[in-house]
Amino acid sequence: MPRHDPVPKLQPEPDSAAKLHYERTAIAWARYKRLMRWMAIAAVTAVLLALIYLKSSGVPVPIHMLIATIAGVGLSVLLGTALMGLVYFSNNSGHDDAAHRGPAGDGNEGNDHDRI
Repeated sequence: MPRHDPVPKLQPEPDSAAKLHYERTAIAWARYKRLMRWMAIAAVTAVLLALIYLKSSGVPVPIHMLIATIAGVGLSVLLGTALMGLVYFSNNSGHDDAAHRGPAGDGNEGNDHDRI
């Protein structure tokens, strides 16, 4: 019978560890914001390329199709990159550390080979 993953217990952090955690989180947020700025540029580029492709087809493009293309392509690129960026943010900020360690005393501390 499958068992649920145990919820790790929160342990109080000393002041220096808490400061390090906040600095690590701040650095992760800065990287995430920088990534999203670049991905916004990539989304605009993808929208422009899609609009150029539609215009070069030689068929008249109604305004509804332009709006749908802009929304569909732009939001798809932004949503995909935002979600993937949050995965990296979670790892870089230390939120995944407690889940990675596993329950205390199970013998898997630091051993990733058994988790595949």
